[in-house]
Amino acid sequence: MKYLIDCVYLLGLAAVTPKMLYRVLVHKRYRTGWAQRLGRLQRRRPQDPCIWIHAVSVGEVNATRTLVRTLQQRRPDCEIVISATTDTGLARARALYAEPYEVFYYPFDLSCVVGRALRRLRPNVILLMELEVWPNLVRQAHRQGIAVLVVNGRISDRSLPRYRLIRPFMRQLFRHVSCVLAQSQEYAHRFIELGCPPDRVEVVPSLKYDTAEVTDRVDGAEALAGQLALDRDTIPLWIAGGTGPGEEAIVLDVHRRLLAEPGLERLCLAVVPRKPERFDEVAALIERRGLSYVRYSRVKAGAERVHTTPRVILGDTMGDLRKLYSLATGPVFVGRSLVPMGGSDMMEPAALGKGTIFGPHAFNFRQTVEALLQGEGAIQVQDAEALFQAVRRCLTDPDYAARIARNGREVIRRNQGGTERTVAAVLPWLDR
Repeated sequence: MKYLIDCVYLLGLAAVTPKMLYRVLVHKRYRTGWAQRLGRLQRRRPQDPCIWIHAVSVGEVNATRTLVRTLQQRRPDCEIVISATTDTGLARARALYAEPYEVFYYPFDLSCVVGRALRRLRPNVILLMELEVWPNLVRQAHRQGIAVLVVNGRISDRSLPRYRLIRPFMRQLFRHVSCVLAQSQEYAHRFIELGCPPDRVEVVPSLKYDTAEVTDRVDGAEALAGQLALDRDTIPLWIAGGTGPGEEAIVLDVHRRLLAEPGLERLCLAVVPRKPERFDEVAALIERRGLSYVRYSRVKAGAERVHTTPRVILGDTMGDLRKLYSLATGPVFVGRSLVPMGGSDMMEPAALGKGTIFGPHAFNFRQTVEALLQGEGAIQVQDAEALFQAVRRCLTDPDYAARIARNGREVIRRNQGGTERTVAAVLPWLDR
């Protein structure tokens, strides 16, 4: 079986090599970390028990924050190591976990590479965020008696049909998984449908509710406001965060229409694309629409000074989106949802007390979408016109906007507690 899996991987690697080379040359991605990707890993405290947590990208890494902190408090004798698949995920993990954590690229799932990684790390438990169940890793960990748990588990609407096509393979794979902690009953049913034994599946609220801190202040936000000369008392600010291709044009056109509305002539928009490689593309979009703007990366680096609140702010840095969310005096549109890309995390702006808006394609966050809409704590729009109407109403009807924001915060509060239940499920496996 392992040779068959390796052959499939190698064929897949041959197919995607041109795309990877393009990203290396054009976007400067995948240029580092190859020793780690080949399983040449190390630990700082090799004599201690080890918990290996793997997350794919930024969203999954962010969801580990309360989990890592609580596990470290409960078991300070354990070393926690964190891996990520993408460049942005690794950068976020390194920003969150400096000393005393070891952070590295996830190794390729080739049997020889996985074997090398397990020999060097010698983990007692492996925690896979959401659904990062890699066949060779799970199989070899099972053979070595290492517990593998799926944490914050979910199977999206888009992924489910593909997994159904390979259900016999998934059933065999899930036999080697010790436990699945699913975010909702619906996700739990999907894991069981694909072959996970029912007695190994438990429903636990999403960890992201716990990481969405309910607060009015975010560290560094006031400094950012000063750098951008934000006059929040007289100039409203609305945010479009985590946007994807095709959305920035819609958002910019909506903003231009809003500027023509009575009382909104000085309105400011901050737009933050999800992918760093798209920052220049979005800057060009803003220029073509004739809107004055600043790039926060230049302001942050000291290359440009801002004296008056700009019409548009391009958030082209990593790790500052939450600060911008906290500064919003108008609504927050959560991107990758007006286009069919699955959505972005809408818990953070809701927890910060902001009127939260998203489109019809937030299928990667179905449970959160349903909870927020049921609690009247967010607004779902279907198209550009509906986005314009929703933003305008939030800006011109303060009572309505405050009610949406207040309800959204309450939804976040009601769903918190997943970290404690996750840790309670993990610790017994650590001592087996």
